[in-house]
Amino acid sequence: MKPVQTLALSIAFAFAATSAVAADKVTTVPVKFAKGASSATMKGSFAGYDSVHYTLDARAGQTMTVTLAGSSNANFNVFAPGDAPGAATALGSNADRGWTGKLPKTGTYTVQVYQMRASARRGEKVPYTITLSIR
Repeated sequence: MKPVQTLALSIAFAFAATSAVAADKVTTVPVKFAKGASSATMKGSFAGYDSVHYTLDARAGQTMTVTLAGSSNANFNVFAPGDAPGAATALGSNADRGWTGKLPKTGTYTVQVYQMRASARRGEKVPYTITLSIR
């Protein structure tokens, strides 16, 4: 392959990779419970490789419950304070559309709502309802 063709091909691949990453939208939603409440329910939707990150503060030893309804393409992962989607192992995920677990640390937890690659690749729209509870 000629150097000019190699350079053009390299630029095309770099642009394609950058375009794919730039299109992924991450929306962060801070969760605050109403006074006296220990849970909150939110509705939302996203499409493709986009995701929604719900953040909420909790103390070590408390129990978090996450339930997810809506599209069967909606999935979630729960991350401990200091851990991030794609960079750490999730504490829990949506086995049977819900998860309950005792929290190991005090701080801000992240609940990532997303869809698997096969449906994301098709750009499917994902409506969902999520309930987050801390006790």
